[in-house]
Amino acid sequence: MSKKEDKNQSSDGQLLLLWTLLPKLPLILKVVLLHILKRSESAQYLDLRTDITITVLRSLLDPSKPRAVSETQAMTVKDPGVKGKLWVSTVTSKVPPEEGIRDALLAAIDAMGDPSAKGLTPSFKIPDIVPVEAEWTGYRAAATKDSTPPAIPEEEKYREMMKECTNPATILYFHGGAYYLCDPVTHRPLMKRLARLTGGRAYSVRYRLAPQNPFPSALLDALVSYFTLLYPPPGSVHEAVAPGNIVFGGDSAGGNLALALLQTVMEIRRQNRKIFWFGAEREVPLPAGVTAISPWVDLVQSMPSLVRNQKWCYLPPPRLMSDAHRPPADDIWPSKPPRKHIYIDDAYMLHPLGSLQMNETWEGAPPLYVSCGWEALADEIKYLVSKLSKDGVTVIFEEFEAMPHVFSEVLPQLAESHRHREGLANFITAACEDPKKIQSSYKTIKAKTLEEVTIDPDTLTPFTEEKVKELARQTISKQTAPLAPPPDVPAKL
Repeated sequence: MSKKEDKNQSSDGQLLLLWTLLPKLPLILKVVLLHILKRSESAQYLDLRTDITITVLRSLLDPSKPRAVSETQAMTVKDPGVKGKLWVSTVTSKVPPEEGIRDALLAAIDAMGDPSAKGLTPSFKIPDIVPVEAEWTGYRAAATKDSTPPAIPEEEKYREMMKECTNPATILYFHGGAYYLCDPVTHRPLMKRLARLTGGRAYSVRYRLAPQNPFPSALLDALVSYFTLLYPPPGSVHEAVAPGNIVFGGDSAGGNLALALLQTVMEIRRQNRKIFWFGAEREVPLPAGVTAISPWVDLVQSMPSLVRNQKWCYLPPPRLMSDAHRPPADDIWPSKPPRKHIYIDDAYMLHPLGSLQMNETWEGAPPLYVSCGWEALADEIKYLVSKLSKDGVTVIFEEFEAMPHVFSEVLPQLAESHRHREGLANFITAACEDPKKIQSSYKTIKAKTLEEVTIDPDTLTPFTEEKVKELARQTISKQTAPLAPPPDVPAKL
């Protein structure tokens, strides 16, 4: 892209932003007035700019006329190009000649599902094993904010990136976006920052999106990507990565995928199963650790904080069961044949590899870092952390006071966001150096001051395991119409 084209694109973007914000001026003025007069609760915790940003986002994500799913999806996967202090090398995994990796996933899904359905043909369409793209991402120290990549092959970009890596830590990352939006391109800023803080690199996966590719397509792509790191197919640019140097990571739906991948790996290991992969029988090791940023745990949206925490979050109220809020029909949604959920087949909405609160145990998992704000997903996230703790898993939990969903990506310049990324980077480094030295901790990070206050893990959630599962089952039993997808999300999610 030429400088003239870049400038024109920037001007077009500014005009679009102005046009979008004009109807919101009365709302913005109201927020400003209440904030200055200290009449809003948010003014006690947030600066004015953050207060306005969250309020405007909430308004934008609650449109009176929702877009078609394909239109929204296309907007969020558009590549703006690589610019700034980062290396990006795009690669594609090869398809193995064997089907062992898919067979292992299907066996895990079967074993973890409804006992009455064990051994039966699954109702979902069994996905093909396909080439999976990913972006190797690292920090480019000598570049400026306006630097563009050199005109060299992707393999050479990878080698240049590796020259700047000082740590073997590798983040296997899955972007958020409700399973039907976004792409590694939307998460490059976070990958760059984590690469700089850790001295390592990220492998950001372009997994298949719903509704075109429902469960378990994304999970198969995630497992293929993990094996691609562990056991590079012929022609790969990278050398084998030791499992002790790999940390799964993801935000929102990507956090769901990272945790579902962990459970898949644990189930394959419980079955003492090995996987044939490019002519060799391979072990299925655990990663060094897992990070989950505001993970989407409860796919059926059954927890009370989805409504209770609206004033702190930009995510709109749950509408999975609403007939009043439906996107216009297009070529990809509603699906054909029809299903109720945009991501997962009807019979699998409460499967433990989808709705993670349905898992019986996390015992044996490697250390986890989990974070959230005072967000709509807080109940399900804090329940997950409580369950991890009770199952004996080492977990670092950080709850950021008054922060919304995935705040460090939406509001990257906040002091809270800097502190969050430092927490992530410290965990990733520690997990790859010596995970046994990581000690469980549960903290609230105070707004503005960043004071750390210890939380008693026994007080994290008022919900028992039985109650959480009952809420999910009740939500499903009440649902009759096709589930509407979550509304538009910011491009950075």
